[in-house]
Amino acid sequence: LGGKPALDRLREVFSSLSSAEQRQAERALHLGIVIDEHKDQFDRGDFLIRNLIGVDQKTGSLAVADYVRVGQTVQFQIRDGASASEDLRELLTGERQDTHAGDPIGALLFSCNGRGERFFRTPHHDVTAVREKLGGIPVGGFFAMGEIGPVGGNNFLHGYTASVALFCKNL
Repeated sequence: LGGKPALDRLREVFSSLSSAEQRQAERALHLGIVIDEHKDQFDRGDFLIRNLIGVDQKTGSLAVADYVRVGQTVQFQIRDGASASEDLRELLTGERQDTHAGDPIGALLFSCNGRGERFFRTPHHDVTAVREKLGGIPVGGFFAMGEIGPVGGNNFLHGYTASVALFCKNL
């Protein structure tokens, strides 16, 4: 934030967005907190995404649903179906190419109840992606309101995510 109040920075970022992005931000704005500050640059998967839960107009502060240390790197994030779909498919492609565990023969999928048809505009998005990317394997699971998964080598409780556990045949 460069020493500026968080609300001022948010206003700067918001004003630089297109009108379509502004509409998305009004509905689905979050804060990404960097987990590994020692990296030279940050990319997808480097941020722990947390809800913005309040604003104090007097102080210019934002309330975040987690602890944020002074000086910690943060980034505003907008939750959208296209990016969420791309992230899931990219991660599943990486798992498919990771051969050290053997071929996946089944999966458990724990998907946030906020990732349904209303979010993706298509039914069964996450399970369809798992089956397409991992060769039509059987998938079981359920919708949840909190999913456990890794960011930066540590596990966290997430919201609006999909967590997949794979069962693999040994090599």
